[in-house]
Amino acid sequence: MKLSTIVRLAAGAAIVWPLAAPAQQNYPDRPVTVIIPAAAGNSPDVAARLVAERLGDLWKQQVVVINKPGAGGQIAAETASTAPTDGYTLYMTQASTYTVLPIMQPKLPFDLDKDFTPIGLVGEQPIAVSVSPSLGVNTLPELIALVKKTPGGMLFAATNRGGQSHLTGELLRMRAGIPLTFVSAKGASASLADVLGGRIPMMFEGIAGVSGAMKNGSIKVIAIASDKRLPDYPDLPTVSETIPGFESQGWLALMARAGTPDDIVRKINADLNSILERPDVKERFAVIGTYPHPLSPAETGTFIHQQEEFWWPIVREVAVDKPK
Repeated sequence: MKLSTIVRLAAGAAIVWPLAAPAQQNYPDRPVTVIIPAAAGNSPDVAARLVAERLGDLWKQQVVVINKPGAGGQIAAETASTAPTDGYTLYMTQASTYTVLPIMQPKLPFDLDKDFTPIGLVGEQPIAVSVSPSLGVNTLPELIALVKKTPGGMLFAATNRGGQSHLTGELLRMRAGIPLTFVSAKGASASLADVLGGRIPMMFEGIAGVSGAMKNGSIKVIAIASDKRLPDYPDLPTVSETIPGFESQGWLALMARAGTPDDIVRKINADLNSILERPDVKERFAVIGTYPHPLSPAETGTFIHQQEEFWWPIVREVAVDKPK
């Protein structure tokens, strides 16, 4: 090839090159949508809207939260699974969609692990172990001892069969070897009402759902199922201080459709993590019992797979109404 021809081709390449810049350079240049499986007003919704607001400020673009509750998270996941792979429709999932839904509904029209790519972990929502003050116990070891000597064991209240609160109670039953029987309640307030009314002696719920009752002394929170003590409740022991390795918490993760360009995923992850480090975001998250946990996309994927491997056998055992 002649030198003059090579020069002309090189010049042409130099002109074209800027058009092939990474996708993240101009991302986002229009509004972004975040689909969530939660109803408006609950803690995942509040967390999603806070993240959306902060990302919108950072990107100088509107970030719109779309609520798609119902069917254990299936409606939101199915909607998000058909979105374009351009990063303009994101999906904020919660723990039960990955840890419960695939077992309860094995014939889903989508594959959570194949149809979505992780962007980052948003936060964790640890579950509290709470009892009626009338039980006369102050610690988890005292509760375990009391349950063991109670004929027929004890009832515990938790939100919805297969939810993280229910699974936490079942995990304690297994790990502590105590006879506990689940009573389903429609929300934290219903569980709390059962305990306050003396109908059920204990309950499992996210810390935000019991913090008010704990502060006024109408309920006693004796342990938290996080991996370490919470910064705003430093005197509250973890369950793992009694049962080593015990951990149970809900979590929220931001996802994109599989096939979304890697550079866009990395950009969103970096921006999300920068938001989660802000003191004002941590403070507002704490009000809803959510604790930011920034991770990379790869770390988030590993975390989700570990959660699936841990909880699926437990769900298979306790999900009585699963398909045969």
